[in-house]
Amino acid sequence: MAAEDGAVTIYSGSAITDAKKNPYSLKVGLGQMLRGGAIFEVTTADQAKLAEDAGACSIIVSDPPRAQGISRMSDPALVKDIKRAVSLPVMARSRVGHFVEAQVLEAIGVDYIDESEYLAIADEDHFINKHNFQTPFVCGAQTLGDALRRVREGAAIVRTQGDLSGSGNVAMAVKNVRSVMGQIRLLNNMDDDEVFAFSKEIQAPYDLVAQTKQMGRLPVVQFASGGIVTPADAALMMQLGCDGVFVGSNVFNCSDPYKRVRGIVEAVRNYNDPHVLVETSSGLSGLMAGLDLGEDRIEHFGRGHGGV
Repeated sequence: MAAEDGAVTIYSGSAITDAKKNPYSLKVGLGQMLRGGAIFEVTTADQAKLAEDAGACSIIVSDPPRAQGISRMSDPALVKDIKRAVSLPVMARSRVGHFVEAQVLEAIGVDYIDESEYLAIADEDHFINKHNFQTPFVCGAQTLGDALRRVREGAAIVRTQGDLSGSGNVAMAVKNVRSVMGQIRLLNNMDDDEVFAFSKEIQAPYDLVAQTKQMGRLPVVQFASGGIVTPADAALMMQLGCDGVFVGSNVFNCSDPYKRVRGIVEAVRNYNDPHVLVETSSGLSGLMAGLDLGEDRIEHFGRGHGGV
């Protein structure tokens, strides 16, 4: 049943093999096209062009950060300007559950829609039914159960989410990626009878849990996000088993953003080569201004958690 790229998509108990009859299969394939790449958040057309020149596989459009107020879908005019400026696939964010924002983004022709917890939550109880759209969706997850529920709703890319504050702290992303990978390893060692109980425990559809066990990985590509600001951060996520990374727009806030963006792209492509990682990590210390955690933003190891 396995396809050449190693992905078998199961939905409603049947294998999806015909993209014409089952458009979800096509959307999963579009997600797999980004495997092994870095996706950069951009707020201007100039940043988008720089990311394209540096080798990004895609960009995700974001409004410039605001001091306060509700974070919503980006201005469609900005999205269209950036789409005209680059030939890369362009992503844009909708609020969780806000299917009308997703309709707007699909109408202006974005290549992927990120139903994003980085924005405000529009619907606290329901996610978008992503099968109602032709555009592939990206969705965030912290656990295996989260990820498979989003896949059931129609997500074609899972983004294992980390820190949402833009602090540059990669610890939460590492924790959540390890959590998902650890649950998959547990699943791989279960017999078939245990899979039923496990799917109930994590509140995920049994057929997708069984498929994850069969494949030894998520049924769709898995990217990491949150706090990834250096080539070493990006390579860490890849070595932990991710298919790619999302990188915030703060990497552009330095004297030589091309060097940093290019370094992250090369680290993702060569994550197992320490010699390449030495080259991509060298000379960045002066470019990291604004990304260091201040003492008041660091949660010291063991503080308030009994040393755990």
